[in-house]
Amino acid sequence: MFEHRSDALILFGATGDLAYQQIFPALQALARRGRLDVPVIGVAKPDWTTDQLRARARESLAAHGDRDAQAFDRLAARLSYVAGDYRDPATFRRLRSALGRAERPLCYLAIPPSLFGTVAASLAVSGCATHGRLVVEKPFGRDTATARALNATLHASFPEASIFRIDHFLGKEPVQNLVYFRFANAFLEPIWNAAHVAHVQITMAEDFGVRGRGAFYEEVGALRDVFQNHLLQVLSLLAMEAPAGSDGPAIDAAKVAVLRQVRPLRATDVVCGQYRGYRAEHGVAPDSQVDTYVAARLAIDTPRWAGVPFVIRTGKCLATTVTEVRITLRGPSVDLFDAAIDAPRNALTFRLSPDVGIRLTARVKTPGERMVGESVGLVEHRRPGDEMAPYERLLGDAMQGDRTLFGSEAGVEAAWRIVDPVLHLDTAPHAYAVGGWGPAEANRLVADVGGWAALDVEDRVANGIP
Repeated sequence: MFEHRSDALILFGATGDLAYQQIFPALQALARRGRLDVPVIGVAKPDWTTDQLRARARESLAAHGDRDAQAFDRLAARLSYVAGDYRDPATFRRLRSALGRAERPLCYLAIPPSLFGTVAASLAVSGCATHGRLVVEKPFGRDTATARALNATLHASFPEASIFRIDHFLGKEPVQNLVYFRFANAFLEPIWNAAHVAHVQITMAEDFGVRGRGAFYEEVGALRDVFQNHLLQVLSLLAMEAPAGSDGPAIDAAKVAVLRQVRPLRATDVVCGQYRGYRAEHGVAPDSQVDTYVAARLAIDTPRWAGVPFVIRTGKCLATTVTEVRITLRGPSVDLFDAAIDAPRNALTFRLSPDVGIRLTARVKTPGERMVGESVGLVEHRRPGDEMAPYERLLGDAMQGDRTLFGSEAGVEAAWRIVDPVLHLDTAPHAYAVGGWGPAEANRLVADVGGWAALDVEDRVANGIP
């Protein structure tokens, strides 16, 4: 049971790109479902009126193909706007007045991290933090030291229980399904360990570049943008021990425990790349050394996973857009039939996006007299992507006080500990061609496990899956 539901939503950065691309569509979806019944106050520096903010929201929804007039009317009726500088105390006095009787606001910081501390302190001074909650976007810090400093700054105004570190990747239905599938099916536990799992591969590939966000990407790179947060979160869900319960704190404790057992990366564990043409992107330095691709091999020092390689790769301008987890099992103890050939092993595959699927790959005999086989998808489940967008789910959960899908201070620091040693490598990223699978140098990370897992792009096309 959660302590209380938020009675207002304050959106800092209401005129910015994140609000335009993600937050307004999520709020309209909440309104459509009857889950938005509180005031929504936009705060930003431009000297706008409430009508201008409503017009901006309408443009956002039109751009995303959501023209539900009734839902928009419900959203628009909730919207109001406070203009002002985040460093000006008068802005927060006007905000407190706009809240009226609301005492438990959810404060969403869709603003640069450099302003988090300023806004949090001003919320506390104005009385908005007493029973309020604070939602902050990733990346949370740039390394362990800056993450700790940011935590200390926020804790000066909000207790840890009131800080919601949002990672929209955790709001995706297929990612949540990893936890459900693992612990709702009894047949998995006996084989979910080093005695039966040969290796695990996690791929997050995108067939597009930085899409005009070159200046932003110059500040983060692939390692900070998605590896340290999205992909290590997936690893923790796959590798953690059974949580003590299904609530947010119990799941977070299990994730933190396994992240603390992941060995910090060494230079030899990582291959970074940069797609050809990145330096010509707007906002990118002509001699940029920023990584747009990263592959890493990780080890987990627990009895369950001792000796099992966890290999992660992510990159932009690759052959396709797909996120997939492949758990490859060890071969049979006695191979009666396929010992003379390099037969593919059994594998369990989770397709997380853009389509969603679970496949168990097994060996079956091919027709004929010879006792030889082929690999087939023996058990398979497919469906389209999420019905509920991640930001809709996460905003709704934060307003309810449900922390299940949000990161903790301990989790953020545990993840940074893993990547800290390779954040400032002296070696330049390897150049790779647009439309391929990244630099060839990454192949050495998987040379002893049979190479990178095929992502079955042809199979997706044959089944009419985009």
